[in-house]
Amino acid sequence: MHYPFWDQPIGYGVLMAVIAVFHVFVSHFAIGGGLYLVVNEQLARRAGDTDRLAFLEQLSKFFAMVTLVAGALTGVGIWFVIGLLAPAATEALIHNYVWGWATEWTFFVVEIAAAMLYFYGWKRLTAKAHLTLGWIYFVAAWLSLVVINGILTFMLTPGRWLVTGDFWQGFFNPTYWPSLVLRTGVCIMLAGLYALLVASRLEAGDFKARTVRQAAGWAVVGLAVTALAQAWYWKAIPAAVTAKALESMPTPIRAIMLSLWLAAALGAGVVALVILAPRRFGTVAALGFMTLGMAWFGAFEWSRESLRKPYILVGYMYGNGAEVAQTATYKRDGFLPQITYRTGDDGADLFRHACRSCHTLDGYKAVKPALAGADRAYILALIKGAHLLRGNMPPFLGTAAEAEQIADHLYQRTDHRPLAAIYPIDGLALGRRAYDLRCGKCHAIGTASDKSKSLVGQSAEDLSGLLDMASSLGEGMPAYTGDPAERKALVAYLQSLGLGGKP
Repeated sequence: MHYPFWDQPIGYGVLMAVIAVFHVFVSHFAIGGGLYLVVNEQLARRAGDTDRLAFLEQLSKFFAMVTLVAGALTGVGIWFVIGLLAPAATEALIHNYVWGWATEWTFFVVEIAAAMLYFYGWKRLTAKAHLTLGWIYFVAAWLSLVVINGILTFMLTPGRWLVTGDFWQGFFNPTYWPSLVLRTGVCIMLAGLYALLVASRLEAGDFKARTVRQAAGWAVVGLAVTALAQAWYWKAIPAAVTAKALESMPTPIRAIMLSLWLAAALGAGVVALVILAPRRFGTVAALGFMTLGMAWFGAFEWSRESLRKPYILVGYMYGNGAEVAQTATYKRDGFLPQITYRTGDDGADLFRHACRSCHTLDGYKAVKPALAGADRAYILALIKGAHLLRGNMPPFLGTAAEAEQIADHLYQRTDHRPLAAIYPIDGLALGRRAYDLRCGKCHAIGTASDKSKSLVGQSAEDLSGLLDMASSLGEGMPAYTGDPAERKALVAYLQSLGLGGKP
């Protein structure tokens, strides 16, 4: 909160994903591609296979360009973006792992130098010197992953570091080893998929068939390693985190399920097509496999990032930059005294620092459409009970007066007409819309917090009575403040759920 706030229309999650997912893909490909090149060069030189050496030289050209240009630029881009989006968390990572970053950057410099010399050394260096450079490149690149992995996993599972502040306990945290194995498997898989893409452009023949089968082997082995490591990784995450995700966080669960389906599709596709038609293996199929591989990896990264909610550094800092250790100070003094750069509009400043890291007004995870039809009292209740809402949001730690200011800020910018006036619907359709607004933010149908079974046998009068006493039914539940038309439609919809009706 001591940094200026970078307010722009693109959702933070989307902006980060656009840069980070591409960089992560490139960086893992750079490691696996380096291993693929040097292992196959060594085998080719032993066998005197000039065709394979020519293929590897061709492969290394695009590999070097991607590694040196795209990898370096997107790496700088990540630092630029995280410094703008989450400056407090970036500061914490730098302060706690400054020597870790320095070590990683040293490995990166060696990696870049070795990659350039390796590419330009195919016809200028002896076979032994060229292979030595290849192994130097791979080892430096993989050691860079070894270091980065410790910092990435720390953000989700800091472990004993929260108590001791010890560098090594934070670095070798509970998910460190499964993540390292998983990411190494991803490196191997991506190397195989890229080799398949290049091999798909070769002329049909024995060499193409042999190259395609060998590259497919890398892809399948890498995928198998990642599948086993992903299960290990899930078990290494503290049970409280995974239980919370299963209960109220649909995003990471959807991402995990998507990653499993994508992995199955990729594995089956590579095995089937490569076995059946290695000589006729085409570029379209290779691009499809590469797309599936990228999508799988993206789904995994999506799940990993989502699981951290409501934190950006689990147990240490919430997603909005509020430090857990400062909770008492926030509750006593409020957020505003902690905001160094203020605009003069306290409601807007509070929204930016308490909510804007995840929610926009109109775009990504938009607040305005989600609150359409809500009155001020209901909006205020949602702010005070934010930590109870579906999606695992951080608690609002400011004062009661600051909660009122955010409520005013949002109420002035949302459509607070009755639902029936906003949407041209009535009956059960209106009731469902009312349910989504008034109930679904906690009790989504089909989730662990679904209460529809408890409505079986309830009369309209009973359900209306439940709405009257809503604020006393559980912690943080807001009073029901809808108008008569909305109430009637909501009661009818609740009855349909109690009768087994489908939402």
